[in-house]
Amino acid sequence: MTSPLLEVRGLKTVFHDLKGAWPAVDGVDLIVEPGEILGLVGESGSGKSVTGFSLVQLIDAPGEVVAGDVMFKGEDLRRASEERMRNLRGDRIAMIFQDPLMTLNPVLSIGEQMCEAILEHRTVSRQEALKEAANALARVGIPSPEARLKQFPHEFSGGMRQRVAIATALLNKPDLIIADEPTTALDVTIQSQILFEVQKLSRETGAAVLWITHDLAVIAELADRVAVMYAGRIVETGTVDDVLDHPRHPYTLGLLGSSAAAIAPGERLRQINGMAPSINSRPSGCPFRPRCERALAICSEVDPSPQSDREHSYRCHNPVPEGSTP
Repeated sequence: MTSPLLEVRGLKTVFHDLKGAWPAVDGVDLIVEPGEILGLVGESGSGKSVTGFSLVQLIDAPGEVVAGDVMFKGEDLRRASEERMRNLRGDRIAMIFQDPLMTLNPVLSIGEQMCEAILEHRTVSRQEALKEAANALARVGIPSPEARLKQFPHEFSGGMRQRVAIATALLNKPDLIIADEPTTALDVTIQSQILFEVQKLSRETGAAVLWITHDLAVIAELADRVAVMYAGRIVETGTVDDVLDHPRHPYTLGLLGSSAAAIAPGERLRQINGMAPSINSRPSGCPFRPRCERALAICSEVDPSPQSDREHSYRCHNPVPEGSTP
């Protein structure tokens, strides 16, 4: 058996204010195997993006990672120096952000930025680096890539900038890609092309992918396994087929039911009642209790521990009956 490429245990990230330290990520456990695509899904504010940033030491004050282990290929990233993390980021670990302006420098041409990403980590000629950069742009659907390398970010649309950011992240064939909703601004055709390229890279190089999104349709098409996040915790995890076809946690069932793809034409959209709690107002017991139609008395007193059916695990005192469909 191979060791996990990424193993996260008990990850906790808090944000400080004058009244205390509030957990945005509260004891997250994740395992990603080589060549596996894991989808991390949940509503806005569930802690998905903070989890991704925490893994690669990109949490700024007033945020702070206060507990947990982040093991990447046997190395504990929480104890790695900033110099070591700079060497890993952009080379063995690629991060694709939701906002491409977090990646692209407005005063450098696209070619300069992509060449820099290659030359920082590999010894190749500048001409070879430019050729690799042009090929990467072509793979993500950017026409006339050689000409585009001479242009600057402001000359691209938002969707085109995102494609450049994705192409740049894939340049060095990383071992792990952490993608934070990177296809949100793209049209369906380009999104499908990007998903195909990510799957192809994962199959050909053994790269693992942590794909962070709220879009269950993307996860159904892309991922091997899925982890559902709510209020800073993983509430359900398993294979895509197990979780999406037979959800056991009421929150997962609610997410599936609120998807437009889950209802017949002409029917009203179903929605989960209420709103996700803020990090400084989490309820006692199960965090999902105030919104849950299956809540019991114990749910207000005891936070449920994980239980599992083989590789399918969930945290719920009154789970959705096995075999139920959304």
